Amino acid sequence: MVKLNRIYTRTGDDGSTGLASGPRRLKSDLRLEAIGTVDETNAAIGIARLSLSGEADAAMSRIQNDLFDLGADLATPETGEPLPYEKLAIVDSQVERLEAEIDAMNARLEPLRSFILPAGYAAAAQLHLARTIARRAERLMVALSKGEGEIVSGPALRYVNRLSDHLFVAARIANDEGRADVLWVPGASR
Repeated sequence: MVKLNRIYTRTGDDGSTGLASGPRRLKSDLRLEAIGTVDETNAAIGIARLSLSGEADAAMSRIQNDLFDLGADLATPETGEPLPYEKLAIVDSQVERLEAEIDAMNARLEPLRSFILPAGYAAAAQLHLARTIARRAERLMVALSKGEGEIVSGPALRYVNRLSDHLFVAARIANDEGRADVLWVPGASR
């Protein structure tokens, strides 16, 4: 269980921060950029939840919890050294749950015949914003995974990829099951 007695520690005043597994890294490090963008995704989902209720809100609550798991996963990089505790990591069942939720929501929607603009009802626009932040987190995680000596687990990469899909479909559901989607009209403003 996490226990925070003090919010500030002064240990980061030099521009570094400690990972869960102990080592310190610069706050500008790609791993920290990825963790911060996962956190930003979580905050954007929190804003979207202000406009949601019922199962949509419950799904976003589960996702917010998963995003803390993802942050913990990223904050505990593989080093080959044993940890004195069990690493909290994204697992395949979390990815599979997202896929099942995507499929259930998508079954309620008419197929798309155009790209849609991130607009419509407030909840939809907020979910689209969260989706774009999740895509940035994914790009950072992929870049991190290509770095020398850096490992990002397959389930973590799959989770963040499915998350943006989930947020896209959830935004369509929030837009009156797609009826309030705002379609892109190519060249409309020429």
